[in-house]
Amino acid sequence: MVQPKKYLGQHFLTDPALAERIVELLPAEEDMTVIEIGPGTGVLTRFLVQKPYKKYVPVEIDDESVVYLRNKYPQLRDSLLHADFLKMDDPVLRESPLYIIGNFPYNISSQILFRILAHRDRVDSVVCMLQKEVADRIAAPPGSKIYGILSVLLQAFYVPRYRFSVNPGSFFPPPRVKSAVLTLTRNDTTKLDCDEALFFRVVKTTFNQRRKTIRNSLKTILLTLGDENELLSMRPEQLGVGEFIELTNFVSSRM
Repeated sequence: MVQPKKYLGQHFLTDPALAERIVELLPAEEDMTVIEIGPGTGVLTRFLVQKPYKKYVPVEIDDESVVYLRNKYPQLRDSLLHADFLKMDDPVLRESPLYIIGNFPYNISSQILFRILAHRDRVDSVVCMLQKEVADRIAAPPGSKIYGILSVLLQAFYVPRYRFSVNPGSFFPPPRVKSAVLTLTRNDTTKLDCDEALFFRVVKTTFNQRRKTIRNSLKTILLTLGDENELLSMRPEQLGVGEFIELTNFVSSRM
């Protein structure tokens, strides 16, 4: 059996019924290319290999898990990638549409989500297990105290849905936090109505100083913004995606 490694943030799901419930949240069409991030001991893999996907690609960084999975699922010997999802540059990432599933290691879940955002033109849907606090934050609406960078950036391109909570006892070893399953479904936005690189910068800059008004936090981008835009007197958690697009266009016009 694979030993969980603390430095990789491994907490293996042990409940097959729960694993099947998670897999059922992902469509099962024959033209789909599915990437599983961090299959570990294969609790989701057991159900994913039964689906009629065009291509199913597990991506695993752990040497021990790779050996275990290739022995347990001989059909994966050629498709399983021994790689770090955050750094890999495999041709599968250039396929479209892509579907991603996985119990994301909690210590790098935000980094995984930012990598998915970088491939948003190809990633159509995501089913993931996250720390409950992160899942809550992603699904939070404007005005919430937990609404933040990931909330805005993911909601700009995806529809997040908090599906259900998972108790620590469903894992080995049990994590110290509660977990949750979240789905992200690509919305109809192909391109934001603003400079997208600047949009990302404005969102990150304002939330990194979320106690300040937007006028004060944006001084690192522009020293003078004037007083004619009412958004400048607000705080970032008060703005939805549409307001951040408006704010980005306003900043762009002053640059």
